[in-house]
Amino acid sequence: MPGAENHDDHVLTKASEDYLEAIYRLSLHDQVADGTVRSVDVAEQLGVSKASVNKALSTLKETGMVEQSRYGRVTLTSRGRDYAALVWRAHRALRLFLETDLGVDPDVADREACLMEHVLSEDTMGRLIGYLERQGLRIPE
Repeated sequence: MPGAENHDDHVLTKASEDYLEAIYRLSLHDQVADGTVRSVDVAEQLGVSKASVNKALSTLKETGMVEQSRYGRVTLTSRGRDYAALVWRAHRALRLFLETDLGVDPDVADREACLMEHVLSEDTMGRLIGYLERQGLRIPE
């Protein structure tokens, strides 16, 4: 999660990271071979309006994280894909830690991991991932 408002390792706001992560996750599971996603699918996944997605996409385009075709399909740039992959990995690692080490209910762990992924430094996340790996835990895909 490569400089942001409140933490040096985050260049995007929490909201922008959420949109980027949603695009990334959809691109991994979408049936379209080119990895593009529809903005309506992003809206549905995040439970927001299409107008909110369009506004977020404008910001993400300005930061060089996404590109959008004239037909509306969204593609992550290589920079956006790398950033989103880090956010999504942080989410999964935090969720795993909360569930396995602290015994947090899976739904609660997922919600809270989403909050935490935006504020922890890259160094702290690296340490957490190292801890999980030393425990013999593998971060799920």
